[in-house]
Amino acid sequence: MTALRKTQVDPTSKAAPFAIRSERAADVAMREVLLDASFGENRHGRTCQRLRDGRAPAAGLALAAMREGKLVGTVRLWHVSAGGRSALVLGPLAVDPACRELGIGAALMQQALAAARARGHAAVILLGDAPYYARFGFSPEKTGELSLPGPFERDRLLAIEFQAGALDGAAGMIVPTGATLPKRRVVRGLEARAA
Repeated sequence: MTALRKTQVDPTSKAAPFAIRSERAADVAMREVLLDASFGENRHGRTCQRLRDGRAPAAGLALAAMREGKLVGTVRLWHVSAGGRSALVLGPLAVDPACRELGIGAALMQQALAAARARGHAAVILLGDAPYYARFGFSPEKTGELSLPGPFERDRLLAIEFQAGALDGAAGMIVPTGATLPKRRVVRGLEARAA
């Protein structure tokens, strides 16, 4: 799934367009560098990270934005149970600081949400800035009775429903339900996947 997105830049600018495609194994190192630069090295201790640790992202819902051969944006979605309701959690969304005025974040959001809807998912939840995410349809309307496995600011817990009523009555802890990643073990100083 590759879609070339033309940016909203001055026509006299030398800015290159970017493409959004499915994340590849070769993107992992670049993605980790981008996430560290965007969220700091303490990002692994954040509350939403607890929903991702040891889990694989939802199939087809890990996207990379590429510009001139470099990964400049990333977004991933993860399977969760939101108080007993099947949903996805979106995050993290990150864009290279040098490319933040090119519309990459918005394009990643639009493509990720369209892909989630096309795959039949009923709702997406995220922890983020309400004024930014409201433009994509997110609100705190259905998240008031939901909790996360760690500290969070209530007004930043947002959701969008693709199927009306998908989160009606959702209450309780949001917990990961996605496929687990194989455990890694160290063999003579080398990292290996457990069989």
